[in-house]
Amino acid sequence: MAEDMALDLQELRQLESIAKRPRVVSLISSEISHLEKLSKEQTSDPLSTSTPIQTPISSGVKLPSSLPTNYVTLGSFSWDQDSDKVKIYVSLEGVEQEKIKSEFRATSFDVKFHNVQGKNYRCAIPKLNKEIVPEKCLVVVKPKRVIITLLKASKGNWLDIHFKEDKLKPNLDEKRDPMAGIMDLMKNMYDEGDEDMKKTIAKAWTDARSGNAADPLKGYR
Repeated sequence: MAEDMALDLQELRQLESIAKRPRVVSLISSEISHLEKLSKEQTSDPLSTSTPIQTPISSGVKLPSSLPTNYVTLGSFSWDQDSDKVKIYVSLEGVEQEKIKSEFRATSFDVKFHNVQGKNYRCAIPKLNKEIVPEKCLVVVKPKRVIITLLKASKGNWLDIHFKEDKLKPNLDEKRDPMAGIMDLMKNMYDEGDEDMKKTIAKAWTDARSGNAADPLKGYR
């Protein structure tokens, strides 16, 4: 680099000797002074010619964290249905389609929304009312909400989106004592009934246990 600077100075001095216009002479003289100053600095500080240390430039790509991802559960949502499908409406702004991870199964679904205004959210139902067709379910992002569409495996109306066991359905286990099944049915009726029903069933239950009544459901069939 010092050799190149010396050659530049030599050529500039030659140009200065043949230049005639004052402005051109001034410009050349100024550049000569600048190069002479740089030449003196390099001579007094030999370390300045060494290769500069390069500072790493961040690419902006963050490495995946080994810590588990935390999610905010979206337990509040609305839904409607027709005979073929169920639509779930989740109020959530700032969702990006490419940052959604969804998992649909025959009786459940789990949809995760990543990096939504600095947080991660999820909407999941571990056991649906009835079966769905996983490969035909989808998630659509709208400006202020997300729509999760579940295709029903069989047409019909769902009484609820969550699975609920029918408490009034009698146990059909043939090996079980029939009397035990009747008592379970009475217990479920007691739990679901009003005060008058509870009093009536309680009396029938007591009579059945004491042997005063052969049939605890007599009069209710």
